[in-house]
Order: sequence, then C-alpha cells, then structure tokens
Amino acid sequence: MKAMVLHRPAPIETNPLIYSDVETPSPGPDQVLIKVKKCGVCRTDLHVVEGELPPRKLPLIPGHQVVGVVLEVGEGVEEVSRGERVGVPWLHWACGECSYCKRGLENLCDRAEFTGYTINGGYAEYMVAPASFVHRIPAGIDDAHAAPLLCAGAVGYRSLRLTGLLERGEGILGLFGYGAAAHLMLQVASKLGFTVYVFTSSPWKKEYALRNGAAWAGSTSEEPPSRLDAAIVYAPVSEVFVEALKKTDKGGRVVLGEIYMTPIKELRYELLWGEREVKTVANVTRRDVREFLELASRLSIKPDVKLYPLRDANTALIDLKKGGLIGQLVLDVG
Repeated sequence: MKAMVLHRPAPIETNPLIYSDVETPSPGPDQVLIKVKKCGVCRTDLHVVEGELPPRKLPLIPGHQVVGVVLEVGEGVEEVSRGERVGVPWLHWACGECSYCKRGLENLCDRAEFTGYTINGGYAEYMVAPASFVHRIPAGIDDAHAAPLLCAGAVGYRSLRLTGLLERGEGILGLFGYGAAAHLMLQVASKLGFTVYVFTSSPWKKEYALRNGAAWAGSTSEEPPSRLDAAIVYAPVSEVFVEALKKTDKGGRVVLGEIYMTPIKELRYELLWGEREVKTVANVTRRDVREFLELASRLSIKPDVKLYPLRDANTALIDLKKGGLIGQLVLDVG
C-alpha cells in the first residue's frame, strides 16, 4: 500500500514524510482492516512530525482523523461488519481496567495507545484498529466533512461539555481563539441556543464568526457586552487565558482546550476568587466522539474543508503551520 512515512522528526519544511510502499496490515483478533478514504490533517500531526511530541514509534504513519470502510474483520469482532463506514480518532485503545477507565475517564488511561502517534495512522491507504474503538459515521455526513469531526470536533465538544453549560441548558459562552475547533463549537453552541462571544485579534475572523452565529466578536482585550458564564480557550497563550478569567463571572469555568500553553507568568488570586474554576482537556473518550457525531448530524454541523492528495501531506502540514486558516485540511486517500 501507499503511505506517508515519518522516519525521523524534522521541520515540516524539509518534507520529512516520505511517500512510500509499505506492507498492507492484517487485522488481528478484535481488530478491523479499514480502507482509508479521507484523513484529516491536525496540528497534533505537526507536533508529531516535527518532534514537539517526543517520538514513541519510528518509523511512523501519522494521522488520527481517519474515515474509511471496513474491509476485513478479525476473530471475535462483533461491533462492526464488513462494508460499514467508520472513523478512527486519536484515542486508539484504552485498557478498560485501570481506575481512570472504570471512572469513565479512559482518555486519562496510562496505557492508552494513540492513532498516528504510538500506532500507525491514516496517512495511508489501509490501517487496522480495534473494533471497539472505531465509530460509525452517520449517513448524512460525507467522508471529507466527517474527518475533522473526529478531532477538532470531538475535542471541541469535550471542552464544551466540561464548561457545564450543556447540563445548565443556557448561558453566555466565550470562545478565545477562532480556529477549526472554535468554528465548529460556535455552530454547535449557537444552534443549541447559547449566546456566544468570540475573541480573536484578526479582523477577518471576527467577521467570519459573526456570519456563523456569534452574538459578538472582538479582540481579547475588549470587554464583551456581558460577563461570561463559561469560556473555552483555544489559543495556547497564557495571556489569553488570563483575559478569559477576567471576563468570566463568579462561579464560572474556564476550559483550556489546547494541549499546551505558554508559561503563566502571573495569576492573581482575585481572578480565581469567586469560585471560578479552571479545567484542562486531555484527549477524548469514545463517548465524546459518538455523542458529537450524532449531534453534528442532527444539527447539520459542517466544517469548511480543503482537500490534498495523500502524497501532498507535507504541503498540507506546511500550509497548516503558516496559519491564516479556519477550515480543516483533509487528505484525499481513497
């Protein structure tokens, strides 16, 4: 099969992913073989390829927003059948036995495996995955638009869940940083009836957010029309996090939706006083992915996508690194 293979992490501008012929994998017990159709290109892929995430497996096939069709099923598989359209996200497997898994926090499992990082992913024509960790794609979502929902969508949805607003059923939500995940969560939150304010320094992103359902859009330093009941910070900048705390009302919660953040130089106690809470997001659970796919189908949530051939994965990651994009980049594999 054809695949984009990483042999050694390096700056993406050096084209470290090599278009290669590699052996097609076979499914073992409880696994399925998937013919990959589309695979989203994520900033985490960039961290893996450039070595910001320390290598856990080399050579490696990246990619963790995988949509394809089940071609073969291994011994003992009952969850899915040949011919079904499925997605494979970042969480590839969790043990199911540790204290985290038993508490419904499989995203924190110390033995977890991750697609496109510790296990070969979807920058390839075929891949294998545990049958119990793949997700059926709703019929109303095509392959290209389904792929970004498996990461930007699912992580964004977990962030939204952690704000507590979904249980409350109402409130004012602030989104700090307006990229792919924020774009999807703006659609979700506004369609669910929440008031959403978007904070971004880019004039064209402010206009884009207003066209897509934001009640207000301004820069991080601006004061919104009302205090926030909750905020999600997608910008990996500590100063933005501090501003989000300043704008969140007493009893509110700020969720950090990025996987890393610049060092926090000063955090005055008065920003936390008033029972404000701070939550971080680590990976996603199967529940997050499945609930969000159902919600996205019901609410007709669609990301903007730009397609690249598989062999142009380096180019896609270079474009992602340059920034200036809100839509999701997707490899057309099949």
